[in-house]
Amino acid sequence: MKTLLIMCGTGVATSTVVTGKIKDWLKENNLENTVKLYQSKISDEINSIDNYDVVISTTIVPDNLKSKVINGVPLLTGVGKEDVFIQLKEKLTN
Repeated sequence: MKTLLIMCGTGVATSTVVTGKIKDWLKENNLENTVKLYQSKISDEINSIDNYDVVISTTIVPDNLKSKVINGVPLLTGVGKEDVFIQLKEKLTN
């Protein structure tokens, strides 16, 4: 089972919206039973990013972590959301 962390600045607002969209997408793609979702704030997770298979963030992450984190802002705006889902599927199925 893959682990997926969705994080934002406070672990409440935007990460909750993105979590809902990710849950819907996982269900549509028959992946809901293959992924364990976690939701948190960046300050709690900054040192444990490597503990997750996939990380999506709606807030700015340090430069040294950018290659490990998918930018989740498109899931809030709708602009570029398909690219996020492509990246997510790639990481979850490899």
